[in-house]
Amino acid sequence: QVQLVESGGGLVQPGGSLRLSCAASGSIDSFSIMGWYRQAPGKQREWVADITSGGGTRYADNVKGRFTISRDNAKNTVYLQMNSLNSADTAVYYCHAIRKYWGQGTQVTVSS
Repeated sequence: QVQLVESGGGLVQPGGSLRLSCAASGSIDSFSIMGWYRQAPGKQREWVADITSGGGTRYADNVKGRFTISRDNAKNTVYLQMNSLNSADTAVYYCHAIRKYWGQGTQVTVSS
């Protein structure tokens, strides 16, 4: 069973950037899809972005053009580059693999 560990969260000012990483304990080659969800306080978990094994990407409308998902199979890691952050992006961000395996989450707080 693979374990996923997110990192890279933190406090950032509005308009700033962060890059989240999701490191897997084993090979991610076999995972047809990996991605990110987030959960803000008092809200349901929402989908953010996915990336397929072939490199295809999809984004939620509210992050499209600001966030970029990528994967490095050699490093067994998926990334989420987040730019132009605003307060609505404040949430705990979770990585998934085929929506079966989940990380513990990393907190992102956007505040001045």
